[in-house]
Amino acid sequence: MPRAPRPLAEALAGPGGRTVLLDGGLSNQLADQGCDLSGGLWTGRVLAERPEQVTAAHTAYARAGAEVLITASYQVGYAAFAGRGYGPERTTALLRRSVRLADEAARAAEHAVWVAASVGPYGAVLADGSEYRGRYGLGVRELADFHRPRIEALLAGGPDVLALETVPDATEAEALLTVLAETGARAWLSYTVEGGRTRAGQPLPEAFALAAGSPQVIAVGVNCCDPAEVLPALEAAASVTAKPLLAYPNDGSVWEPDTATWRAPATSARWPTAAWHRAGARLVGGCCRIGPDRIAELAATLS
Repeated sequence: MPRAPRPLAEALAGPGGRTVLLDGGLSNQLADQGCDLSGGLWTGRVLAERPEQVTAAHTAYARAGAEVLITASYQVGYAAFAGRGYGPERTTALLRRSVRLADEAARAAEHAVWVAASVGPYGAVLADGSEYRGRYGLGVRELADFHRPRIEALLAGGPDVLALETVPDATEAEALLTVLAETGARAWLSYTVEGGRTRAGQPLPEAFALAAGSPQVIAVGVNCCDPAEVLPALEAAASVTAKPLLAYPNDGSVWEPDTATWRAPATSARWPTAAWHRAGARLVGGCCRIGPDRIAELAATLS
């Protein structure tokens, strides 16, 4: 069937303020499909070498009920791929491919699906856990120069929206919003948070306020964080903006960059999605270690 017939922003602002279901973690699904994610390219390696597996992962989430598929472009950066023999044209083609693969899965779904092009943070392409720290020592202009060609390439692929996601630092958010304003494209902005602050330590109301006046930003919120961090973060966002909110946490695990493994939580509690909805969440899904089965469970609770 065709992709979703109306802009995602309209669905979020529609009567009743229903919750739109996002997909889950792409990396864990690819791993479950037997893909090798070793090396600094992570899911980008599968995008480059086994694109059919990316389509299969997207399809698994669409079958679970996901209404938004997030592309496999999170870890794709020009400098990172150049270090592995990819020229700029080849990397641009990969970014566009990520949108095309998600589009194929969306069009094959039995319900309307939007495609969100993932714009991961600068720290993601370093492959050293920097996306959970921020404070790269770079300014707004330098970070904007890093993100601009990635965003332009993704937009050329024709996504419905950009997912400015797992942003650990308000400085990087400012850079992303600068590029977004240049393009006029629509996007959501999602921070990764810890202890009620950005990973770089900035107060959340200040971080969310950066996007409050941007007409291109259709939603703000958090992702790839402990589920317990979600509600306070949503409340902080709601204190400075009336935009729809979003939440797609991981399962509470902590990434250990020294070993490139996840340290799982001792217990796993049910997500208080009703409370998230009351706080203003209109986009809900999962991030790392949240698979199609969990998305299917969310679909049942949100229906």
